[in-house]
Amino acid sequence: MEDGKVMNNILYEDNHIIVVEKKINIPVQEDDSKDLDLLSIIKKYLKDKYNKPGNVYLGLIHRLDRPVGGVMVFAKTSKAASRLSEQVRTHKMSKKYYAVVEGKLDTEATLKDRLLKDRKNNIVKVDQNGKDAKLSYKVISRRNNLNLVDIDLKTGRSHQIRVQFSSRNNPLYGDQKYNKKALVGEQIALFAYNLSFYHPITKELMTFKLQLPNRY
Repeated sequence: MEDGKVMNNILYEDNHIIVVEKKINIPVQEDDSKDLDLLSIIKKYLKDKYNKPGNVYLGLIHRLDRPVGGVMVFAKTSKAASRLSEQVRTHKMSKKYYAVVEGKLDTEATLKDRLLKDRKNNIVKVDQNGKDAKLSYKVISRRNNLNLVDIDLKTGRSHQIRVQFSSRNNPLYGDQKYNKKALVGEQIALFAYNLSFYHPITKELMTFKLQLPNRY
């Protein structure tokens, strides 16, 4: 993703926040790969647009896994970052996803688990010593062994959607980490299509929604 393409992916921007569409396979922040990350791309965009000297502040509020695309909000001030982070902590920020899930699946359900992160191996597993994780889903359509589901994420744990479904033998299509049947090179079918939160300054409820990608 070239720096200039960020401008085409900006959904909203004011003095306090910037909302963008994260493209697939771009890390949100710098990782071991040292590939260009979204934080750096947006910082450069802001620095160039406003001709800012020195470092540009950009607050990271939430994350999407590297292979996952969708809506993200970043804070342009520390005050906005603090208030948005509080919304994440108190579950006032709403995040919805589309996913393609394999296997037999109830039409709708709420999944509750405790998830523990294995930082050494960079995986997450269901473990009673972990943190509470909750999501609700509805099946939109079915085809063969695949289900297109609409997910309302109640908590924002690392790899949460992927692990909660895979632990029930319903892995996400193309998930290279948690789906043993995924073929090398397949793209995970998970997309953050809807994000709602209260503006950190005006308190206005803001909702940003993306269309379901064609490949779904």
